[in-house]
Amino acid sequence: MTNFLKKLYKCDICPVNCKVDRRYQTGACKTGINPIINLWQKHFGEEPIISGIKGSGTIFFSGCNMRCVYCQNYKISQKATGREYSIEEIAEIMLDLQKSGVHNINLVTPTHNSIQLMYAIQKALSNGLSVPVVWNTSSYEKAETLKILSGYVDIYLADIRYFSSENAKKYSFTPNYPKYFKTAITEMYKQVGDIIIGENNVAVSGLIIRILVLPNNANDVENILKWIKENIGNQVYISLMSQYYPAYKAYDFKEISRGITKDEYDKVLEIMNKLGFENGFIQEIAQTPDWTPNFKE
Repeated sequence: MTNFLKKLYKCDICPVNCKVDRRYQTGACKTGINPIINLWQKHFGEEPIISGIKGSGTIFFSGCNMRCVYCQNYKISQKATGREYSIEEIAEIMLDLQKSGVHNINLVTPTHNSIQLMYAIQKALSNGLSVPVVWNTSSYEKAETLKILSGYVDIYLADIRYFSSENAKKYSFTPNYPKYFKTAITEMYKQVGDIIIGENNVAVSGLIIRILVLPNNANDVENILKWIKENIGNQVYISLMSQYYPAYKAYDFKEISRGITKDEYDKVLEIMNKLGFENGFIQEIAQTPDWTPNFKE
């Protein structure tokens, strides 16, 4: 069998292509050869068809290959807090979560550990893992790396962050993000297709696309939705999130230094309806706030 771990010796598994030898130094993701885990837990905060009634077995990986200025989990993603775990230990965590009764194993921010996690899933499967595996990703992925995961991942829970290279560079330091999300989402859909619902109204396979609505349409949601319709179809599940709030360094940017308004969210809902999207989830949002956001000049 191919030793895919060798790809980490001159790491090119994600679009950053930092080419470091992760046996001896950390990559741009701030992670070496062993993944760093911040915590794992039974989690009820995901979409209803992921969390269900028993919870999602969520493993939060530290480090990230993006640098989002508004990251709400920046202590995990940017500061890489936690400790290192071996492939064998991660497989055991998956099995322990399964024993707790969760609906699935939910790998959060897994991209920079794709190779190690493929082996961990493989080992867990050989030792009795039977619940679906969820790949909870920013979609800043290489399609060729995702192909290695084919058959090991059952559900892709995938963000689309930006349509514009300019804003991807400005807010996440990833000017090539639009290029890579398109090939990544296409590969994910090729692997798992549309959502299939099993017992207890919980997903067993398929693709869910998440869109976090940013203030002032900073991520150009209309073009994202048009791309999805034209390339994936309007039957795919969309999770339209209203939960943005300015965190980390967001106050350095006036246009994203506040939460979104009800009007902004409703406008996106209107676009979704016009494009014929019927499957997925929306969130409640408070009325337009009457406060003026605080931002740095």
